[in-house]
Amino acid sequence: MKKRNFTLLVMSILGILAMARSQGPGESDLVTNLPGLKDPIRFRHYSGYLNGGSGKNLHYWFVESEKNPEKDPLLLWLNGGPGCSSMEGMLAELGPFQVTNDGKSINLNPYSWNKIANVIFLESPVGVGFSYSDDGNVVTDDDKVSLQNFLALQDFFHKFPQFKKNDFYVTGESYAGIYVPTLSERIISSNTSSNFKGFAIGNGLLSYASNSESLIFFAYYHGLIGDGVWDALQTHCCQGVPTKESCNFTVGDNVCQKAVETVNHIIGDIGLNIYNLYSDCSDSSRQGSALKYGIDLTNLLLPFLKLVGKEKTDSLLMAGKYHQHASPPCISDDALLKYLNGKDVRAALHISPKVKKWDICSQDILLSYGRVYETMEPQFHRLLKHYRGLVYNGDIDMACNFLGDEWFVNSLNLQVTNPRKPWYFNNQVAGFVKRFHNLDLLTIKGAGHMVPEDKPGQAFKMIASFLYGKNY
Repeated sequence: MKKRNFTLLVMSILGILAMARSQGPGESDLVTNLPGLKDPIRFRHYSGYLNGGSGKNLHYWFVESEKNPEKDPLLLWLNGGPGCSSMEGMLAELGPFQVTNDGKSINLNPYSWNKIANVIFLESPVGVGFSYSDDGNVVTDDDKVSLQNFLALQDFFHKFPQFKKNDFYVTGESYAGIYVPTLSERIISSNTSSNFKGFAIGNGLLSYASNSESLIFFAYYHGLIGDGVWDALQTHCCQGVPTKESCNFTVGDNVCQKAVETVNHIIGDIGLNIYNLYSDCSDSSRQGSALKYGIDLTNLLLPFLKLVGKEKTDSLLMAGKYHQHASPPCISDDALLKYLNGKDVRAALHISPKVKKWDICSQDILLSYGRVYETMEPQFHRLLKHYRGLVYNGDIDMACNFLGDEWFVNSLNLQVTNPRKPWYFNNQVAGFVKRFHNLDLLTIKGAGHMVPEDKPGQAFKMIASFLYGKNY
């Protein structure tokens, strides 16, 4: 009898604990019915808003791990821009759900990162996607964004305190090369209760100079520019010696200027896909797609401002606004646009009626954003003293090419712990990896800017190996 009563007592306690968990502050954001999803799922997911301070409301979509949410790592994912939505990461890259081409249905992603980790997809900064400001002011900069994201994280842990103990990583791609280190530095400088362990950045903008100047070499050795232009670049921009150390493509004579303009024209104007050199360009001509293209092209070519002139650089910024750029935007977000603007989807995701329409990128953010940092070198040095990092690159991306990030990492002068060698997926070469003290530098063969979309299996193995300390 006593044994039976004890068993009932234990069951009651467990039931109360489970009920307490299910009725936590974040439970009102639980998504109970996702339109278009027909397959059963084995995890819980939440969508709503996090407080970014001063009336800033950041939309998040949080998916628990399929394996062991109580113990598995917690990741924050940020897409870049600045001004582009992390719903692209959620629904087209590494999330568990993938929108079909007609924008009506949802398929499950067999390589979703939430098979091994809990993942928060945050639309940042305010003005992006479903995120909004109470007063309508979305003017921001790198430092303000890191603060908004930090405060949003604090609110997340208030809503979901059970995840404070989980190993926590900040991750993202593209302009998240700025977002991730600045947020990570803010986290380690504060007295937060999160269990921060490190960061991962894919095809990141880590240094404007390295990203842009390396592109000239990338273009030549991928057959995009001919010997005549290359000879002019060597002679008039590189002191006759085509090396990273001797070339300066931002300061030069008229011949150097014309050669750089030719390279810019080839990369940005003739119809190449800057996100994946060997992929065709989409025929989408929507403003949101063109805006994303204009943003990424601006990030890429901004350091050439001194040489080619402010007027030409400003024209890149305006390309998305008027979608008059000569090149097609090369991406199509029509399916995401259709799905996320459905009334039933907005209701299921608890989207505020203050947000009129979702789009992949924000023109308002682009035209007002303050770029504070030219390089992330100081942030990397501080972070890598005590925390782990991963820098990975699809090797056929031109928006943030692998060579520029390799130059950046090499400039840190870190101790090499394992020399560069191939890594494998399904018995095939998946890329190359070089390991430094607290930092892994890795390439993914045949992937472009959005690695989890182009090479999902390889991306899954990569992140699993990083999180769990296994060999790639």
